[in-house]
Order: sequence, then C-alpha cells, then structure tokens
Amino acid sequence: MLHVPSVHYLAILPELIVLGAAVVLLFAAALSPQRLERTVGTVVVVLSSIASLVVAFFQWHNVAVHGASTTLAHAVVLDGFSVVTTGVIALGLGLSALVAHDWIGREGHGGVEYQILTLAATSGAMIMAQANDLIVIFLGLEILSIGLYVLVAFNRRRANSAEAALKYLLLGGFASAVFIYGAALTYGATGSTTLTSISYFLGTHVLTSNGILLAGLGLLLVGFAFKIAAVPFHLWSPDVYEGAPTPVTGFMAAVVKVGAFAALLRVFASGFGTQVQAWRPVVWVLVVLSIFVGASIALVQRNIKRLLAYSSINQAGFMLLGLWSGTARGVAGTLYYVMTYTPVVIASFAVVALVSGLGDDSHSLDRYRGLARRQPLLGGALTVLLLAQAGAPFTTGFFAKYSVIAAAVDAGGAPLAVLAMIGAAVAAYFYFRLVLALYADDATDAAETTDAPARVDVPLASGTVIGLGAGTAVLFGVWVTPLAALAHNATLLFLQKP
Repeated sequence: MLHVPSVHYLAILPELIVLGAAVVLLFAAALSPQRLERTVGTVVVVLSSIASLVVAFFQWHNVAVHGASTTLAHAVVLDGFSVVTTGVIALGLGLSALVAHDWIGREGHGGVEYQILTLAATSGAMIMAQANDLIVIFLGLEILSIGLYVLVAFNRRRANSAEAALKYLLLGGFASAVFIYGAALTYGATGSTTLTSISYFLGTHVLTSNGILLAGLGLLLVGFAFKIAAVPFHLWSPDVYEGAPTPVTGFMAAVVKVGAFAALLRVFASGFGTQVQAWRPVVWVLVVLSIFVGASIALVQRNIKRLLAYSSINQAGFMLLGLWSGTARGVAGTLYYVMTYTPVVIASFAVVALVSGLGDDSHSLDRYRGLARRQPLLGGALTVLLLAQAGAPFTTGFFAKYSVIAAAVDAGGAPLAVLAMIGAAVAAYFYFRLVLALYADDATDAAETTDAPARVDVPLASGTVIGLGAGTAVLFGVWVTPLAALAHNATLLFLQKP
C-alpha cells in the first residue's frame, strides 16, 4: 500500500507562495497576447515577499506555542531558525526585485522572465533553510543553482555575462556532485540522510571506524564552501560577481548566502553536532583563509564589483566563526550576521547598479570619486553601507562581528578571534579608502579628471532599497536588542529537537 506522508502546509507555505507566483507569472506571460510589463512582475514578486513575511509571523507564533515540528516524513522542519532564515530570504527577494525593476527598465529587458527566475531560485533557498534531510538540501541547492545559472547570463548583450554563467555552471555542477557524494557516504556511515536521525545515531552509537563518515563530512563541507565562496573554493566568485548583471550579483550575495548558511548550520551544528571535534579544524582553516585572502586581495582591486566580491568572501569567513564555535551563541551570532548583512549588501549593489550607468559595465572605482560631494544623500548612504560592512561602531556590522568573535572566544578560540580581528582591521582599510574617495575634491566638476558621472539618477524603487539598507544599518546598529533577541530566541528553538 502506498504511504502518503502527512503535510503541514503552514510549514511549507512560503515555498508554495513563491513557486505559485512563479507559475502564475509563467502562464500569464505565455497566454497573454502582449508581452507583460516588468511592473507586473515586480508587483507579483514584492507581494510574494510580503506574503511570505506575513506567513513567517504566523509560523513563529506556531513554533512558540507548539514547539519545533517536522513534516513530509521528517524531511522539512519548522522551528525558529527556519522561520527567521526563510523570512530573511523573503526580505532579500523583495529588495532585490526593486533593484532589478529599475535595471530592467534602463537596459531595455522587457517581460517578466527575470522575476520568474528569481522566484524559482528563491524557493530553492527557502527549501535549503527548512530542510531536515540531506537529499532535500540537495534538491533545494539545485533549484537555487539552475535559476542562478540563467540569471547570471541574463544580459545577452555582454560577453562577460555569458562567460561568468559558464564558469558558474561548470564549477557549480562539480560542487553539487561533491555534495551528493558526501550525502551518500554519510548515509553509508549512519544509515540515514535525515539530520535528526543522523544526530540521534551519532549520539547513541560509537563507530569503530569512522573513515566513511569523515569523508562524507569533508565532501559536504566542500559543497557548502563553494556556495558561500569560502577560500579556497572561492575562485568562481570574483568573475561571476563581475560578469553577472548587478541586481543578480546583489541577489547572490544576499539570498544565496542566507540559504547556504542556513543549511550549513543545520547540517553541522545540529546534525553533526556530536562530531564537532572532527570538522572544527577544517572550519578553522576556512575561517582564516577566507578572512585574510578576501581582505588582502580586495586591497588591490580597481573594480567595485570585484572589490565587493572579495568583501563577501571576507564576510563569509566571519560568518563561519559562529559555526566553528559549535555553540548556541555561535549559531545565534551567525544568524544575526546574515540577518543584518542581507539588506546592507543588496543596498550596496543597488548603488553600484545606478553608478555603473547604461550598459552595466562601468565599474571602475574612479566613478565613485566625489560622489558624496555631488550627491550627498546617495554618497552618504553608500558611506553608511560600507562602514556597516567594515564593522564600524553604531552600525549593524559592529555587533555582527562582535557576536561571532565573542562566541569563538567562549568556545576556546581566542587565537582564532585575534586573527579575525586582525583580518577585520585589514579589511577596514579598503572600505575606508573607498569612503574617502566618495568625499574627494578632484571629481567635483563632472569628471574632468576621472570617468565619474556628473550626476546619478536615483529612481524610486532603488532609492527605497538604498534608504532601507542604510537606515537598517544605523537603526539596528544603535538599537541592537530586537534583532539580537530574535536571533537568540530562534537559536533556542533551533536547538530543540523536533
């Protein structure tokens, strides 16, 4: 007799919303006698984002009352951690859609194909955030990746876009194969791919030979390291960030990172929490390499998108600090980090998309010289966004870095914490260098000595995203309690086994 697992629809409602919106847009575009305007797609995406955030509120209430639970034969979990990460992904979807709206209009890419692809890719990130099974994580990873391969190549007028997509496709396929092979070895060692079952097995059994398990752990970590662009699995990142359309780059830097880190934390901090001593040395290496390679190579970049790519690598190293600690405080620190990093990085790429101008291929740092003098609001917003990423006091980046470093110290990683702080000081140099360029004198007059534009038009949608990103960085940098408490409470519910 066929056994049909029970379905808790509230748990998977965010995925159903974004996938349903993608299907509706797809059929509407196919059946409409005229090409749908981009505004239709943007409205659908933003409404889907808002609906998912509203659902997240009800999910949080459900978890607070009834505790963590699983559905679909324990393949999907509903807990505080999944609710918050899914909400952050939905927020990133809405913000990136507004940035893309202006870019699509400026570049003349009509239709709703872009919005359909972002909705589909976002559903994959949400699946990864809620998955309680290695196979489901792999499915979410593939749904996310396939949409991104197309989005990176979306600008057909730029050869760099197609080249970046090809690199991402080839390396992404290799990373997916490595991940699924790691899942297979883990199944061979534990007899299950469900994370709660793996955790229970490893907590109640002593393996006489753990070679297969360690190999599986290593391959899984490699697969995740590729997605989060951790060194030495970062080589695709600068080229793809530079070649992809700028709104896609912002989407990747935010939504993809949240989904990947959510799955990474769940797999290693929860599923393999009893094996912390086995994977912690490898994560230590990833942390150090990502922080220092990202910061040092960013120092010599003259292209803003490549600079932000290496900045993202540096940020991934700090996020991994919370995983290395293997504690509730570390998980909460990384969760707070991705929560606050998402609006900041999307807003940063919104500014890049505007300054680059028509064609989306002028990304020299010289274009930013004197920007804050010519347009104080835009330059001031970018200053705040850069300072937040640098971890300056009174911005969200300061407490984000502090939380993961403090968690590492608590877990006995004082030397690692010192290295992280040195890396943060190195990274601060290129952020502050760019900030100083924003207020330089020699580009005041319509770019006589540089190729900086005389003035950058700021449409309403992009301006809203930039304002929200900068406002969030300052507001919650001063008023830390709400988001910090949310991350803390979500982690407590995360650690409660369903």
